[in-house]
Amino acid sequence: MEKPENTENRILEASGKRKGSSITAENVAFVRALESLKPEGERICYDPFAVRFLSQQYLTFLEMAARDSSKTPFPGIHNSLSARVRYFDDFVKKFIDEGLEQLVILGAGYDTRAYRIEGLGGKIRIFEVDHPETQSMKIEKIKDIFGSLPDHVEYVSVDFESEDFSHRLLEHGYERSQKTVFIMEGLIYYLPPKTVDEMLCFIAKNSGVGSAIIFDYVYESSIDRTNGICGVQCTACDQIAIMDAKKGMAQQGEPYKFGVKDGMLETFIVQSGFSQVCNVTTEDYKKIYFQGINEKRPVCYLSHFAYAIVE
Repeated sequence: MEKPENTENRILEASGKRKGSSITAENVAFVRALESLKPEGERICYDPFAVRFLSQQYLTFLEMAARDSSKTPFPGIHNSLSARVRYFDDFVKKFIDEGLEQLVILGAGYDTRAYRIEGLGGKIRIFEVDHPETQSMKIEKIKDIFGSLPDHVEYVSVDFESEDFSHRLLEHGYERSQKTVFIMEGLIYYLPPKTVDEMLCFIAKNSGVGSAIIFDYVYESSIDRTNGICGVQCTACDQIAIMDAKKGMAQQGEPYKFGVKDGMLETFIVQSGFSQVCNVTTEDYKKIYFQGINEKRPVCYLSHFAYAIVE
């Protein structure tokens, strides 16, 4: 049987120019699917639909990892991505209880929150925004799962680097005055700095009172360095994976392009028109999700979460 490392490399092979749907979208769906196979008291996040977005290669790899947890690829990265999904889920649920009216998922990929979080739908309008080729694949998968597209979701196709996403969003019925949460999960580090700035400025100026953004980010130095970016608590396998991350993502046609300057997160977000910035460190989400049976699960220190409120 093929070794997991070789399978992972084969899955991630690409020509260097993006063609077809996002490979990272399937990578993250794989993480959600694998985590969802764990017992209820052990899993960090749960997504019953994630497995439906996996190709046969990923399904084979999923079966291997499910039978033997030692075959989980890059466990620290897997655990941190699982925590990211759960934290963002919990954030959305909190806002549903506080009168959320719209949810905009930028770089939606194979995100399934619109279909699995109780309380979404009905009066809450959801906009899934992503590259046309990824969006096309997503729509076909949703039709396959549910038989038709749900009425409460708008699928907005846009190439963030060559098109103005705000125009497309407005064309699909986005309401500027409503209380909205914007999710940017696994997105901003793939965008040029100018695009990130424009995106944040649009949100700050075109959202209802109490609207919010939630995103994950990496530091600029993490993109530039070739080692030491993961932290001593990551496994050796994770460190190898991350040291090669920039090269690997570039080969997939999705290179890292943006990082927050070290120590400048709050300044960066406030100057775009937001307030109440909250930085969520690895230690923060470890305390929330990795206790008891999960206490010894390794995590990765590359990615950080943050959220902020529209003034």
